[in-house]
Amino acid sequence: MAGVNKCIKYSMFAFNFIFWICGCIILGVSIWIRVGSDPTADIESFQSAANLLIAIGCIIMVLGFLGCCGAVRESRCMLLMFFIGIFLILALQITAGVLAVVYKSKIEETLEKSIAEHIPFINQTKEFKDNLDNFQKENKCCGLINGTNDWGFKNDVPESCKCTTTNTPGCTADGYYEQKCLSKVSEVLKDNISIIAGVAFGLALIQLIGLGFSMTMYCQLKNK
Repeated sequence: MAGVNKCIKYSMFAFNFIFWICGCIILGVSIWIRVGSDPTADIESFQSAANLLIAIGCIIMVLGFLGCCGAVRESRCMLLMFFIGIFLILALQITAGVLAVVYKSKIEETLEKSIAEHIPFINQTKEFKDNLDNFQKENKCCGLINGTNDWGFKNDVPESCKCTTTNTPGCTADGYYEQKCLSKVSEVLKDNISIIAGVAFGLALIQLIGLGFSMTMYCQLKNK
């Protein structure tokens, strides 16, 4: 019977050793972020993200360990467990990437429905109004759906909605920016989704290499 190809064996080990190191780095950084966060601050979402990274780091470390040990010990069981783990993650990853691409075109419509429930903005929290005010200043836009009407009455409209000069392009007759900020927000979200989808599909190619190594070695061990 033919033995295990040494090139495949050591490539499998090297691939998973790097995979394991990445898991260690993610786990270490996420724990440092989680432990070092200020407990008195309102950062619940920040801590939730750190907890998610801790879970991801642990999963990567376990899979990397299985892959390394499976390659060194030539264990079909470990290789099979590694293959199943990577395959499940890959399936979820591709699903998330496809959904991101599919729903990218519906972002503006979804945002509009969600924002409509918070109009007029004058009734919202100070933090919400300050953030929107700064966004309007940076992007030279006003309101999100209906322009100045989103804020309520004319005397409620912030200075950030007003054009710097009366002859500024894209201004209404009464001196306010004509462009709505919803289009700007939608552009930012679409760009971020494109990056996430690109990373997801890029990682998928690397994972396919790992799947190829593990299945090739598994089949060679089976024949052996």
